[in-house]
Formats: sequence, structure tokens, C-alpha cells
Amino acid sequence: MRVSTLHRATNETDISLSLCLEGGDTSISTGLGFFDHMLMQLARHGGLGLEIKAEGDLVVDSHHLVEDVGLCLGDALREALGDRKGIARWGEAHVPMDETLTRVVVDLSGRPYCVFHAELPKINFGNGFQVEMVREFFQAFSARGAFNLHAAVLYGENTHHKVEGLFKGLARALKQAVRVESGELPSTKGTLTK
Repeated sequence: MRVSTLHRATNETDISLSLCLEGGDTSISTGLGFFDHMLMQLARHGGLGLEIKAEGDLVVDSHHLVEDVGLCLGDALREALGDRKGIARWGEAHVPMDETLTRVVVDLSGRPYCVFHAELPKINFGNGFQVEMVREFFQAFSARGAFNLHAAVLYGENTHHKVEGLFKGLARALKQAVRVESGELPSTKGTLTK
């Protein structure tokens, strides 16, 4: 089982997280209902076991909490993947949601890079989730997870559909990329961790 459990506490956030790439229980509580909904999409459509208990300085805004969950999830993914031997490495997904179409492509290369193309309004959902934090979450996740992440809203109008399509696309792309295909490292340089 490829698993990781971690705890991160700062003056701004306190996060406990458990990730299993082979699936398992899912429990999400961040204090931000919309963010919980998106993380549930990531777990369900990614075939992940994911438990997150996060608290943060939401009286300020959602920035620190959302970004720090992305950092923790990236750390957990990196640890759960280990040396990345045998993984498919690449994954991609197009996700339609009514009038919206998103595309997400990942390469678990060991090299962090995020390209994010989505026009999202600077509004809040639910009890304070800032929509502009979607980009920050994707960037933090790819940076600490050490992988290439390209995400785009190809077209659409409804902001909820755009964001949910991005999270579902990320889930489906990761599900492909983390699957074990062989006993060999998918790299000619002999490593995906340096």
C-alpha cells in the first residue's frame, strides 16, 4: 500500500492528512464547505483514500488554509509515491460539466511546474472560499508533489462548473499517472526524484 500520513502546524494553519493511493476511507473537514466538496471530488474520482482535518485563520481569509492543504497534499503524494518505480507517470483527462469543458494533464516527473489557464472571477463561494485560490491550490500541490501540472478551462460560463471540472480532471489524470504498470522506472535518466 502506498500511503502517507502527516501533520503540519503553523501560526496560520493546523492540518492532519492521510493519503492512500490504492483507495480507502474519505473524510474531509476544512471549515470551507465548497473546498471540502472539491477535495471529495479529488478523492472519489481519483480513487484515493483521503482524510483531511484542517483548521486555519479563516477570519483573515481562505488563502493560508487552501494553500497549506495543497502543500500538505503534495508532500503526502511525494511520500506515497516513493521512488515512483513502475508508475504510469503521465495522466490526462477532459471533463465536461454541462456547458464547460476542462483539460488537466500531469507528469509525475519529479520536476514541479504548474501551468494554469482558467479565467475565474474573484468571488467567494459558500462560507468564504475565494475562487482565486483554486490556482494557488494547484500550484502548491504540484510544487510540493514534484510534478508537472497543466490545467485549463477550454470553455464554459458557470464558475462552479469550471472549478469542479478542474478538480475532477485533476483526479482522473492523477488516477492514471499513479497506477502501477511495471516494475521499471519510467525514465531514461534512472530517477524521478532528483
